[in-house]
Amino acid sequence: MHVHETAHEVETGMKQHGMRPLARLVNLGLLGPRLIAVHMPQLLPAEIELLAQANVSVVHCPESNLKLASGFCPVHALLKAGVNVALGTDGAASNNNLDMLEEMRIAALLAKGASQDATAVPAHTALRMATLNGAKALGIEARTGSLTAGKAADIAAIDLSAISSQPVYDPVSQIVYTATRDQVSDVWVNGRHLLAKHQLTSLDEAALRDKAQAWRDKIKAE
Repeated sequence: MHVHETAHEVETGMKQHGMRPLARLVNLGLLGPRLIAVHMPQLLPAEIELLAQANVSVVHCPESNLKLASGFCPVHALLKAGVNVALGTDGAASNNNLDMLEEMRIAALLAKGASQDATAVPAHTALRMATLNGAKALGIEARTGSLTAGKAADIAAIDLSAISSQPVYDPVSQIVYTATRDQVSDVWVNGRHLLAKHQLTSLDEAALRDKAQAWRDKIKAE
């Protein structure tokens, strides 16, 4: 559920119900570990503690928040409070490229700037937010989210051999702060090799391009 995404949303909640949206979710019995609260820039310190106590997962969508001027999710404070924070892109209407690698980089940098703490959301934390924390939010961390024996073979291979990625001291830092999705060479989903040496193996790229252009023309016509 999108929650506390904008100041207008919170103001409207106050006018219509006499309380902030998060408080209304408490009254409705919806605050708990099964709630995935998306965005959350408009949070008070007491609400952060409430989220931690209820084991709510927060999905941070930094690019969408920046594009829509929604505010800054207090990611550093949420993590310090023990809240499970994952990463998302939101939809194409507010995020043009849906690039999780870029989302990691912006999340890490934005957290540092917003909290004025250069140690906030280090690279390894950003990677965890994009992987295992997301699986935990969905309740599937026992099956995916990390490279562990017995879990599904969900793997993305990122090529760091390009000159733009040299020298490599810490591969995770290099991925978070310098890599782009163009460097993803191979992807396996539950063991299925869906991207092999930058080539899609199960989708017709030309057909996808034609379909996208057809929808563009249809939307423009309407």
